[in-house]
Amino acid sequence: MIKTSTVTDAEAFRRLRGEWTELLASSPSDTVFLTWEWLHTWWEHCAGPRRLALLAVRDGRDLIALAPLAVRPPQSSRLSFTSRLEFLGTGAVGSDYLDLIVRGGEEERALLAIEEALERADAAIDFAQTRPGALAERLAGSLQNRGWWLRRTTTNACPFIPLSGLSWPSYLQGLGHSHRANLNRRVRALTRAHDVTFEAAGTGAERRRAFQALVALHNARRAELGSDAFDRPGRIAFHDRFSALALEQGWLRLLLLSLDGQPVASLYGLRYRDVFSFYQSGFDPARARLSVGLVTMGWSIRQAIDEGASEFDFLHGEESYKSLWTQTRRPLGRLEIYPPRAAGAFARRLDDAGRGARRLARALLPGGSAARVARGLNARAEGRPDAS
Repeated sequence: MIKTSTVTDAEAFRRLRGEWTELLASSPSDTVFLTWEWLHTWWEHCAGPRRLALLAVRDGRDLIALAPLAVRPPQSSRLSFTSRLEFLGTGAVGSDYLDLIVRGGEEERALLAIEEALERADAAIDFAQTRPGALAERLAGSLQNRGWWLRRTTTNACPFIPLSGLSWPSYLQGLGHSHRANLNRRVRALTRAHDVTFEAAGTGAERRRAFQALVALHNARRAELGSDAFDRPGRIAFHDRFSALALEQGWLRLLLLSLDGQPVASLYGLRYRDVFSFYQSGFDPARARLSVGLVTMGWSIRQAIDEGASEFDFLHGEESYKSLWTQTRRPLGRLEIYPPRAAGAFARRLDDAGRGARRLARALLPGGSAARVARGLNARAEGRPDAS
């Protein structure tokens, strides 16, 4: 018998770890950003005023689906005037590929149970950072057929490198000539002039040192980049804790480039299943002329190839430097879903008013101020990490 329950307290969330991990491994939605380790750590450090509203679908005692949701209250700082249901991991830390977690083969029964639970909740829904073909897309379409109002938008893209069948030399041959020549030239210059090491943190002590170096190197450039990845204690605590869990699971790729024993660049990556994801980086601005960030990125891609990864994912963001490494992208979208009754129409009008206010701010403020306001609002809304 199918039964849906709502998990609303942190202790029950904690106890789900084993079942969650087993379910995710059987789901087509399986990504590192849907692991218990990522989302529970996010809940502990970054959830803010949200309320847990995690839907668990069981067939008897067997867990067949999870809708990892929370209620986000109205937030004046984001010009969002109504509460809504959204995925755990939304905002703040830039989770990608968020979705429902459903056991393979159980999609029809599980999605129907989640759909009925959402109809009872009668709340606006905002699903961000979804990929094409996501189960959330299928759910949104079913709700639309029941009279809910649906807005689909493409919000971002994830550049990625398909690596299957490639060696490092064959990948290099596929790059543009000038970029390949520049990378090789920079590598030769570094190795001639310095004692160069490029190492991954493999122990707890190495992780702590490498993480401290990452935060310091990234924040050394933060004013220039406008990044808020490591700008406050809660976010630093989140990544400190999650990177420790990721190390235990074998997922962490915290890479450090040092010249003559001095850390000059770092890359924070995750190897989950057969995908190597680039999350964040940093380098010493005083060494910018040596292109230490460029070399670190190249050697990280080489490590992914050497490990046998099928893909190197740059995650979301269309920064121009990513185009030097790949031209392949996958879109990310947003699903805004409103109940068919009057309350849903009212929530939609309020959300549209918030969008109008943001557009007005961009139009009326001086260029630099408008850009800063828009960047801040959009980054908060999307949780975009700066991966430069």
